[in-house]
Amino acid sequence: MSDLIRTEEDLEERLSRPSPQAVRDMANLKGDLVILGVGGKMGPTLARMAKRAIDEAGLNHAVIGVARFSDARSRQSLEAAGVRDRGQVLKLPDAAAIISAVGQKFGTTGAESATWATNTYLPGLIAERYRGVPTLAFSTGNVYPLVPVALGGATEDLPPGPIGEYAQSALGRERMFEYFSRRDQTPMTIYRLNYAVELRYGILLEIALKVWNGTPLDVRMGYVNVIWQGDANVIALRMLFRGEIPPRIFNVTGGEILSVRSLAHRFGELFGKRPVLEGREADTALLSNPSQARSLFGPPEVGVDQVVPWVAHWVQNSGRTLNKPSHFETRDGKF
Repeated sequence: MSDLIRTEEDLEERLSRPSPQAVRDMANLKGDLVILGVGGKMGPTLARMAKRAIDEAGLNHAVIGVARFSDARSRQSLEAAGVRDRGQVLKLPDAAAIISAVGQKFGTTGAESATWATNTYLPGLIAERYRGVPTLAFSTGNVYPLVPVALGGATEDLPPGPIGEYAQSALGRERMFEYFSRRDQTPMTIYRLNYAVELRYGILLEIALKVWNGTPLDVRMGYVNVIWQGDANVIALRMLFRGEIPPRIFNVTGGEILSVRSLAHRFGELFGKRPVLEGREADTALLSNPSQARSLFGPPEVGVDQVVPWVAHWVQNSGRTLNKPSHFETRDGKF
């Protein structure tokens, strides 16, 4: 198939390719953009997309990435793309707008206090440092309870019901941003993501690897939402300019509720292998309804039917992975 993604260079280019709408919206940026937590799974391609959009808009603003950069490869690739690095939180640079993608999920069990410090205390410091500066704050669909699959996913009107300390601290993060938005009159948007996928990580890769390796796949969390990371990046940049006081909340994911069992069988067909499935689908799952974001930003450009063959080809050809599982099958909130 001619549209398959065969190299990481091609993958990075596609994930960081801004849409015309993103370029148009980024033309509203009045100065430098700071992205906090830029070293995470989405951060590098989001920063590159922001820089490409700024350049295509004919602006001369910088994109400044702030992270611990545990992955030296990530840091080097960002510097090559023209994204500047600032690594010390106490010396955060001035900005015309910020994106906060700071967070901790995995390793929460046994280190709950560190998770709360990262997800709740640090966002308060960030909000104080950037009072009055338009802010996009990444959050997660984990702040919702498990909902009946038949209802089509949680909307933004559903009261939060976080399960476990990670999800509780994520709601705490939202509350900190909300508090400082109200106190300091800072326009903000809160971006509840559930879940981004590409070829090196994500739910589709996890299912594909288990089918490929003949590893049992637990289907009790039988239904999921996913969105191609390139589309998630585009929405993040466009959402940056929709801030309100108090923050406006958006669910961000694909429009489909996907069956884990069906995805496994689809990968099985592509691989010529029979999936090994365990358990029975529960009537509830962690699902989000993205209708509000979709009405403003349109549907994702890349659909699951396109991504599944990309992932299958990547696995069959031993493409590099990030070894950062989503643990989407977790139902008790313990990460």
